[in-house]
Amino acid sequence: MSGHRSGAEDRPATSQCPLLLSLDIHRMLDRSTWQQVRADFRFDQKSPLVVAVEFLAEDVRVTWSIGRDVLRQGLVSMSGTGDVQVRPTHLGERTAAWLRLTAGDVTALFALPVAPLEEWLERTYQVVPAGDEMNGASWDVFTTGALANAEEPSD
Repeated sequence: MSGHRSGAEDRPATSQCPLLLSLDIHRMLDRSTWQQVRADFRFDQKSPLVVAVEFLAEDVRVTWSIGRDVLRQGLVSMSGTGDVQVRPTHLGERTAAWLRLTAGDVTALFALPVAPLEEWLERTYQVVPAGDEMNGASWDVFTTGALANAEEPSD
């Protein structure tokens, strides 16, 4: 894993465009084998509770939604349960965080560089501060959508 940020690129958010950070990260395949993966982290102020992360390895693209608070907390301490877990670690001289994603019986472990991710996350909190994520939310739309997806009670 390289110790510099050569694979980092970020673009500022506008009212029409989400905040984007592109990083070259590494997936651990086994104890000594790593696969470089491009990861695009997107924050959209219309969905401020989550960060969408699109992973691109070779010709395969996979997108995960990760709680913004889970990602932020995981840079400094263990965070998340179940399918998404993040925790800090040290790889050589470089501070990193492990991102563990699980789907069924498949698990992927990624090493994330903390510094560019931490800086980018701070910008997302400048756009939508912690605690303000639900300000302006249309509870009528949310309730209608939640009820439309609910199963009918059985008799």
